[in-house]
Amino acid sequence: MKVSLDVSPEIKEAYAVIHTDKVTEEIQRILEVFGTTETPVTAFRNEEDIVILKPVEIFMVRVENGDTIIYGEKQQYRSKKRLYELSRQLGNQFMQISKSTIVNLSVMDSIEASFGCSYLLKLKNGCSDYVTRTYLPAFKKYLGL
Repeated sequence: MKVSLDVSPEIKEAYAVIHTDKVTEEIQRILEVFGTTETPVTAFRNEEDIVILKPVEIFMVRVENGDTIIYGEKQQYRSKKRLYELSRQLGNQFMQISKSTIVNLSVMDSIEASFGCSYLLKLKNGCSDYVTRTYLPAFKKYLGL
């Protein structure tokens, strides 16, 4: 797919035009991403492939060994953004549960009480992480506990 960008001071609002001979799955996905008010997240599938993720496709974001890893339903991606930048971008559907983890609240599967008044949060894709003491009050408030 060819892509071009035209930057002009006369243009007051950004818009996109797609020229194609047929609507493919790739074109449909691009339309969905640009047609919503959600801010898409760009990430790397590998060293070269950049993917565009909708916030609903993101289950968890975690910093591991200095890298920001985005967990989807079945795949992991790398982001060059810091955790706080992604937290701002993803919005209210996401909550920070530890110094290094943000989760999508709409994909929680279960919560297990653990030692020391902490909770182990499990997501529908099998990922899990502990809600640490610092973030526990806000998490309990969200759950109505």
